[in-house]
Amino acid sequence: MTIPLTDVSDIEQQTIKRVTKRLIPFLVLLFVVAFLDRNNVGFAALRMNADIGISQTIYGLGAGIFFLGYFMFEVPSNILLHRYGARVWIARIMVTWGIIAGAMGFLQTPVHFISLRVLLGIAEAGFFPGVIYLLSLWFPSRYRARMIASFYLGVPIAQIVGAPLSVGLMELGDAWGFVGWRLMYIVEAVPAVILGVVCYFYLTDRPADAHWLTDEQRNWLINTLEQEERSKPLVVGVQPTKGQMIRKALSNRQVWMLALVYFGITSGSNAMNFFMPTVLASFRESFGLEIGLMQNGLITAVPYAVAAVAMIWWSRRSDRLQERHWHAGGAAMLAAVAIALALLINQPWIIVLGFIFLAMGVYSAINVFWAVPGQVLTGVGAAVGIGLINSIGNLSGFVGPYLTGFLFNVTGSYTPGFLVIAALVGMGGLGMVLMPRNKVSLIDPSLTPIVAAGGKA
Repeated sequence: MTIPLTDVSDIEQQTIKRVTKRLIPFLVLLFVVAFLDRNNVGFAALRMNADIGISQTIYGLGAGIFFLGYFMFEVPSNILLHRYGARVWIARIMVTWGIIAGAMGFLQTPVHFISLRVLLGIAEAGFFPGVIYLLSLWFPSRYRARMIASFYLGVPIAQIVGAPLSVGLMELGDAWGFVGWRLMYIVEAVPAVILGVVCYFYLTDRPADAHWLTDEQRNWLINTLEQEERSKPLVVGVQPTKGQMIRKALSNRQVWMLALVYFGITSGSNAMNFFMPTVLASFRESFGLEIGLMQNGLITAVPYAVAAVAMIWWSRRSDRLQERHWHAGGAAMLAAVAIALALLINQPWIIVLGFIFLAMGVYSAINVFWAVPGQVLTGVGAAVGIGLINSIGNLSGFVGPYLTGFLFNVTGSYTPGFLVIAALVGMGGLGMVLMPRNKVSLIDPSLTPIVAAGGKA
């Protein structure tokens, strides 16, 4: 993956290029598998709900309750990641979620469905913020938006590949005399377990351990990252303990503001991931438009393919201008307006176009958003702060799907639920634009009256 760099030294170009090639493709692959196992429930629902008697409300609850388990274990998982290192902890996460994702193929009742979704969320807790934290240990801040965007390509790739793969496995299973959605769950879980084992041997926790870099490259990277750390607020004389850093991160106002903004923005992606296939299937009753299983998968892939291009271009623009708040907030507000207008116009292909703009906006906003916490948080405080932001934000994955399914049962239409989602995305975008630009200090001022940037009083 080539990164256009200008006005930088040869050693910087060589180092960033080598680190990128080593980490990003592998992390993207892990994220593809994560989203495949998390969101294939949207395609399974086209057959599974009728097979075991799941209503839209129960389906929305089960789809979203994944994030409740995720929320409860996110911060503890990230603390453990900081303690044991990304290599060990991400490997553990992947093997665990792969086993539970495969167990989805054997569920028999709605209670089994809900229980396994909770366990899947608990198992995966810490993966995404853990990778964001890992990237902050390997890339200087000026590269992070594009690196996060490159990593986040796993989401649209998972949908582009996963949509036809999931429906293809379902059709294949049915043709071979198996229950198609059960075969899909089992087959798509296997890569997580395999890659979890590979992860243990492949990942490197920090640049000091990177024997695949030359001495010159390793020293440049270590020195550059240490220089950035020294530019953040430091206590002169008395350094905070890990416990103090954790408490400060959990009580910091700006960290919570970022979490609420993320809640709003991710409402759009989560609702779309779980309900777009069923929205397309509903065109038969609403418009008399029949969309087959494979057609559904292919149409579902289109918004994510467009979003993959948009998010890379938008993140590079954000890096070039070194501006985050308007890039993230503006993209989210565009997404909110587009899907709301499409639903109010209420024509099938206009709705698909609305989903395209929704995907472009929310995914562009999300990857630029994640460049902000790494600029203002440090050490174990970064692991905790990022975990808190992601866990609170991902509660939208519980609220959004449940609310969408509930409003569908009440009104017989997906429009009211998605209008609420559009409002949440729009408020998240507005909150990002209005977010204070000051850096977050995770230092308790009572420790000493002298606080300085760069370690100078």
